[in-house]
Amino acid sequence: MKKMRPWGVVLLVLAATALMRIRLLSTPLERDEGEYAYAGQLMLEGIPPYKLACNMKLPGTYAAYALIMAAFGETTVAIHLGLLLVNAGAIVLIFLMGRKLFSVWAGLAACAAYALLPVGAGVLGTQAHATHFVVLAALAGLWMLLRFEDSGRWWLLFTSGVLFGIAFVMKQPGIFFGIFAAAYLAATRRWTKLPVFLAGAAAPFAVTCLLLWWAGVFDRFWFWTFTYASHYGTENSLRDGLEALTTAFGPILERGFALWAVAAAGLWLALRDRRFFVPALLLCSFAAVCPGLYFRPHYVVLMLPAVALLAGCAVRSRSSAGIFVAALAISLFLQREVLFRMGPVDISRELYGLEPFPEAVRVAAYIRVRTRPEDLIAVLGSEPEIYFYAHRHSATSFLYTEPMVEPQPFARRMQDDMIAELERNQPAYLVRFPIAETLSLGGESRLSGWWSDYGPKHYRLVGIADIMEDGSSEYRWDAAAETYQPRSLYHLAVYRRN
Repeated sequence: MKKMRPWGVVLLVLAATALMRIRLLSTPLERDEGEYAYAGQLMLEGIPPYKLACNMKLPGTYAAYALIMAAFGETTVAIHLGLLLVNAGAIVLIFLMGRKLFSVWAGLAACAAYALLPVGAGVLGTQAHATHFVVLAALAGLWMLLRFEDSGRWWLLFTSGVLFGIAFVMKQPGIFFGIFAAAYLAATRRWTKLPVFLAGAAAPFAVTCLLLWWAGVFDRFWFWTFTYASHYGTENSLRDGLEALTTAFGPILERGFALWAVAAAGLWLALRDRRFFVPALLLCSFAAVCPGLYFRPHYVVLMLPAVALLAGCAVRSRSSAGIFVAALAISLFLQREVLFRMGPVDISRELYGLEPFPEAVRVAAYIRVRTRPEDLIAVLGSEPEIYFYAHRHSATSFLYTEPMVEPQPFARRMQDDMIAELERNQPAYLVRFPIAETLSLGGESRLSGWWSDYGPKHYRLVGIADIMEDGSSEYRWDAAAETYQPRSLYHLAVYRRN
């Protein structure tokens, strides 16, 4: 009976997490989620990644979204329900690892810390970013690795490798978790076991390449995920990276400083006791956040399992649990607005400012009822969630305009290819986010000039979603849109082909 009591606490943690996340299920998708959802939607239609929609991310998260939508439906709520379940799986694995590495009390504290850390506003935790899927696969791989240590069974080690390989296929930085596991095997002198682990780790990527080659899209896949991605990862200078690092970590530490302070104490205790597993995991997790030196807030999710485990390490017994509970309460209090009070649209505004994520829902609904399933649409901007909401295929394979205006060697070719696709496929409706066209990021943009010449000849304005500074929006449709002058640079313009 006593063995079941800790699991009762874990269930309470899971229930509390579900209560926090359930009210956030209908939060509008942001653009990364829109990309994953649209690509997953295409996969459910039998269309492979990189055929009609291209970007530099590996396809694992596309497949994860497809599985979620196959189980729960092609809706925003379904996607965020999938995130809730992914997060729940990670919480359970954190408990198991904390219990094994330190103590039952440490495991319980670690899982409670992880219940709160990745839902925080500082890491954009309401959204189903790829980092959450990387974390689940990596934690499962770590747990299998620890089980292998106890039993020595080769199939556990192979399975651990497969799970780390899946973490990489979810998103490229997931490879750092596999590197950590391989280094751990080497450090513990299990050299003869490395081939089994590496074979398992290579299997998911090998299968992915084989499937994409069979689908006829391997060349596109390789260009986007490795050739172009390698240039994208070298655009930032060290100074840019340091500025991004302080910008990202400032809000995270401000809202969650109490839990991070407990984790810092746990780090000191782990190093003092010469328990290097979790400190080394923290180091590798930070390395996973660093590629490209972009340090976007949701990248920090990759560090949170190690942070949670270190927070658990600081809770060695019942006597130290009070300090942890106080830290947890402080973190909850500081995030009370987002976690308990704000509605889904308010949360989107809080996290993303005037980005047109709530407006994309209504714009897509307008387009969907006025088009046939076989009609193509297009977005001049970076809002792939519109394709998902409208359930219409894009007239161009380019989901974002940002890559085309970055100072990278393929920018001009990308712009020319996108323009050629739009002219050839003649989308029935086209949506513009004009402010996105002014953000050249140091590159050269031909899209605005092309649209100024091509647009008036072939398209008529039929819709405006005008986003005001206070976060409210005004909508004009059909004839009312033609005479309306937007009051904000942040507006979506909807055009119908003549």
